[in-house]
Amino acid sequence: MKIEFHGADRNVTGSCHLIRCHGKLVLVDCGMYQGGREIDEENSGDFGFDPKAVDFLILTHAHLDHCGRIPLLVKRGFRGTIVATPATRELARLVMLDSARIQEEEALYKSRKQRRRGERNGEAQPLYTTLDALNSLDFFTEVPGFEEPRTLAEGIRMTFFDSGHILGAAAVLFELEENDHCRRVLFSGDLGYSGRVILRDPARPPHADVVVMETTYGNRRHKELAPSIEELYLAVTETLDRGGNILIPSFALERTQEIIYYLREGSAQSKVPRNMRVFLDSPMAISATEIFRRHPECYDAETSELFRSGQDPFDLPGLHFTRETADSMALNKLHGGAVIIAGSGMCTGGRIRHHLKHNLWRREAGVVFVGYAARGTLARRIIDGAEKVTLFGEEIVVRAGIHTIGGFSAHADQNELLAWYQRTGEPETTFLVHGEEESMTVFAKFLHNTRVEMPHLHQEYDL
Repeated sequence: MKIEFHGADRNVTGSCHLIRCHGKLVLVDCGMYQGGREIDEENSGDFGFDPKAVDFLILTHAHLDHCGRIPLLVKRGFRGTIVATPATRELARLVMLDSARIQEEEALYKSRKQRRRGERNGEAQPLYTTLDALNSLDFFTEVPGFEEPRTLAEGIRMTFFDSGHILGAAAVLFELEENDHCRRVLFSGDLGYSGRVILRDPARPPHADVVVMETTYGNRRHKELAPSIEELYLAVTETLDRGGNILIPSFALERTQEIIYYLREGSAQSKVPRNMRVFLDSPMAISATEIFRRHPECYDAETSELFRSGQDPFDLPGLHFTRETADSMALNKLHGGAVIIAGSGMCTGGRIRHHLKHNLWRREAGVVFVGYAARGTLARRIIDGAEKVTLFGEEIVVRAGIHTIGGFSAHADQNELLAWYQRTGEPETTFLVHGEEESMTVFAKFLHNTRVEMPHLHQEYDL
C-alpha cells in the first residue's frame, strides 16, 4: 500500500493524490492549477503517473482545482471509473465544459497573435477541447448518497461523507486491505463550515489511521458571518449611493448562490435598495443556480423549508441573467447603479476582467471580494493594494473602493478544521495538503500524537 501526492502540495490548487493497493490505482481528484501564466506549464506537464494505469478516480467535489484536468487525464489514456455524488457529477460537467471553452478561445487568440507576428511555429493548442470534456463524462458513475459504503475492488472500499463545502462535496474514507495489513485512510477533500445557509454542516468524520487534510485556512480564522453580511450590505449601499457600480468577483459554485441569497434577504429587510439592479453575468453561475434547484438532498433544514413553502431562495427582485456576450458587453455602458456578479472569483479569467477594466479606475465604483485569492492571481494583487494592474494589455489605475469580506468563504477556517480533525480519533499519520506553506506550518503546530507530513510534489509514502 502506497500513497502518492501529485498536486496541491504546498499550494492550494491542482489537487491530485494517488493510492496503490492490491494491484489497483485509485486517484483522488484531478484538479487544475490556477494562478499566473506560468501555471500553464504545470497543467500541461506530466501527471507523475500513467493515466492508462489508473483504475478509479474518486472526485470529492466539482471545483476546477479538483476536477479541471479530468478531460486531460482521459485524453491521455484513462479508461477507469470516475466516482462522484449526483450533484458533483452534474456540476463537474458544467465546470469542465466551461474550462474547455475558455481554453479553446485562448488558443484561437494566441494563434491569431502568432500569425500577426509572422510566427510559423504552428497553431496554439488548448489543453483539452470541448469534445475531450464530453468524452470524460462517459466514465462517471454516481454514489447516490453519503455514508453508503461501496466496494471498488478486492481490498478497497470507499465511503463518502458530506463535507459541507459546495453542493455534493464529500470527504472520502478508504478501507484498505493488502497482505494482512489494514488501513483506514481519510481524505478531507475541501471542508465547509457550520452554520451556513443553503447547505448542511459538514458531517462528523469517521476515525482513521491516516488523514489527508486540507489546510487552505489553517493559519487564520474567518470573520463572523453576521457582521460579514452587514459589511456586504454596507458596501453595496454606499457604492450605489455615490453613483457607482459594485462588482463582486464570485465563484460560480456556491459563493454566487449564497450572495444572491443574502441580497434577497437584504432586499426583503430593506438593508439594500429594493429597486437595485443585480446582474448575474456568468453563464456557468446561471446554470449552476439551476442545478442547485435540482438537488434539495444537499440542503439544510432552513433552505429545504423555504422550498417546501413555495419560496425560492434565489428569487431576488431586480435580478437579471446575462448569458449572451452582447448582453454582458452592454453592462460596460452602465456607469452606476448596478450590482454585477461575475466570475472568476480570483479574476484569472471570465467576464469579471472586462468589468474591472471599465470600473476599477472609477472612484465611485466598488469591488467586493468574498472568496479566497491565491498568490499570483489578479484578485490577490488588488486585495494586497496594487495601485495599478494590467488588463488586456492596458494598465489600469486602481481607484475604486476595495472591500475584502472573509466571512463568506466556502472553506473551513482554522477552528473548524481543527474541530473536524479532532473527531477523526488519533491518526498515526497526517498529511497536510491544499494550503500554502505558511498555512500548513501554523496548522501543524496544533496537531499532537500524530506524525505530520507536508509532501512535496510527486512524493510517495508507504501506508
